Amino acid sequence: MDREKVIEAFSSIGVFMAQFKSAESQKKNLELNDLFYEEFSSAISMAKVHNGWFEEKQVRRSVRAVSEWLGVEVLLEWSSKYNWNDCPKKVAIVMAGNIPLVGFHDFVCALISGNNLLVKLSSDDKILLPLITKMLIHLNPEFEDKVAFTESRMEDFDVVIATGSDNTARYFDHYFGKYPHIIRKNRNSVAVLTGKESKDELIALGDDVFAYYGLGCRNVSKVYVPKEYNFDLLFEAFYEYKDVLDNKKYANNFDYYRALFLMGGNDMLENGFLLLREDTSLSSPISMLHYETYDSVEALQKHLETKADQIQCVVSALDLPNSFALGQAQCPAVNDYADGVDTMEFLTNL
Repeated sequence: MDREKVIEAFSSIGVFMAQFKSAESQKKNLELNDLFYEEFSSAISMAKVHNGWFEEKQVRRSVRAVSEWLGVEVLLEWSSKYNWNDCPKKVAIVMAGNIPLVGFHDFVCALISGNNLLVKLSSDDKILLPLITKMLIHLNPEFEDKVAFTESRMEDFDVVIATGSDNTARYFDHYFGKYPHIIRKNRNSVAVLTGKESKDELIALGDDVFAYYGLGCRNVSKVYVPKEYNFDLLFEAFYEYKDVLDNKKYANNFDYYRALFLMGGNDMLENGFLLLREDTSLSSPISMLHYETYDSVEALQKHLETKADQIQCVVSALDLPNSFALGQAQCPAVNDYADGVDTMEFLTNL
């Protein structure tokens, strides 16, 4: 198998998946539809049965984002910067399960760099990726020798990419430390506001906060604001996202932390579905957003630099280094690598 065959198969998968970006999307006349359309549609609906956070709307959002990576031109331009591994390594990938298809980028990187995969799925996200693999094998049977899934102890591999919490990362370091590896820990994303943002910009920020119910490392969990910031503007814009309470798990989190902090006499603001609390921590519980004030943008930039190894991305209307526009945290391009580590470079220079 060569890179062109891999890209050809993934681009077909991308066209197929684009049909499912919303419930209103129209079915196309595609070869894959005869065998997989109904099965994939059912998998999207059934995802919530296995993980209560995976509402159909959120799964479709992830499917849409992934399909946009898989265009032929996108894959060709991206992969052309990297070598093809003529002597494939077996890449063990331990996937997280916080948002739908969160490990798909690693999956694509391993195959498009010429390597083979041994995948351990999270129990929270084990439906869609095996089905996508089944489609790849249908398009090109050579994939059957390149991708394997396991639920047991991982053995007989050369390289590791493992994603988890700070706690599981210690286990990963112990078990996988002797292999070439990328081990990812907890990270959070932050927003920097000036108080001059328009309502539309603040509504866009709401997507950074509430997409996937705040479970992703690219979700904004903390905002930095100038002193005397008017939070009424933020709450007014965020009202667009009040339907997050329709998810019982989110609603339970909101009720729990609201009661907990009220009983503790903690100062906080709330709007009926989001708690806002001043806190120096970057990480906030689901249904809560931390904030901290700053005196100057220059001082704040230096502060963020000291936290760089804890921050996945920064969103702001300001022209800050390596920042995204408000509303773009959950729209990474195919070359926006997790933790700033170039996965393709790692896999093609083993």
